[in-house]
Amino acid sequence: MTLRIGRRSALAIGGAALASPSILRAQGAYPNKTVKMIVPFPPGQAADVFTRMMAERLTDKWKQQVVVENKAGGGGIPALEAGKAAAPDGYTIMNITSGTAGVNPSLYGDKLPYKPLIDFIPITNMVRAPLVIVAHPTFPANTIPELIALAKKEPGKHFYASAGPGTAQHLSMELFKLKAGLDIVHTPYKGSSPALQDLLGGHIKLMMDSTTSSMGAIRDGRIKALGVTTGRRAPPPLDNIPTIGETVKGYDTAGWTGFAVPAKTPPEVVAKISADMLEVLRDPAFIKKVEERGGILAPGTPAEFAAFVKSEIEIWGEVVKATGTKPGS
Repeated sequence: MTLRIGRRSALAIGGAALASPSILRAQGAYPNKTVKMIVPFPPGQAADVFTRMMAERLTDKWKQQVVVENKAGGGGIPALEAGKAAAPDGYTIMNITSGTAGVNPSLYGDKLPYKPLIDFIPITNMVRAPLVIVAHPTFPANTIPELIALAKKEPGKHFYASAGPGTAQHLSMELFKLKAGLDIVHTPYKGSSPALQDLLGGHIKLMMDSTTSSMGAIRDGRIKALGVTTGRRAPPPLDNIPTIGETVKGYDTAGWTGFAVPAKTPPEVVAKISADMLEVLRDPAFIKKVEERGGILAPGTPAEFAAFVKSEIEIWGEVVKATGTKPGS
């Protein structure tokens, strides 16, 4: 499918190009003080893990501390509101995801207090991460076909956890339910980590999670993986896990995480952040670390990432409409 940057996207990017470089000149070479990266999820979730990996590399590259601030809850809205309100000087970088930038515009509509392609300048996508349906060892189903059979036999009697309403985990599971004709009850959490802890403790038996946050527990057998969400199997060491699409025809989705800065950030700063992030994302050693955590690198220029975000808003808007998903559901 050919992607086009809409007028609003072009204005968001073009706005940066028209911004005065006076801020940059006044501050000196960027960066010359601590840079903050805001993550809209708790520590341990995939977006947090990958953001911290990037922060570590940028700290080394820039010789300035790059700190991560976790601002979880509220479907990521408070975090992005904080980013929107931050000074447009490059010292606040937002982690944006399939949920906060792709899903929320359709999920919340006019009530959403930010517009991803108006209030932010996308910098680059970082990772496209397969999601995975995982279960407690005591859960009676061990495969996607067995889960479908169980859920159809006992509709409404089984519950699944997600990282929260409107997240990629939530809507990917809802899409699975829709395509397979299942009634499994959603139990939202404030992030993947607390949900995973309850899954490990047996307090809930089923979960849609990122491969990144659940990989360790899958490897050591504390939870079992039933199927991944992408059309193709995940890279090693998870390549032995079947895809959901092998059972449910046409099913293919994934979460993603990338970076953005407040609108009106000077173009020189945008260019600097973009160039340095892309250098990190193309480093073979960094690529290996990401793939070991179940991620697939997906770097791009600010314009390419803006086009991708626009397409994601359209795609997830169709899913929200088809599933009838509402905030908090």
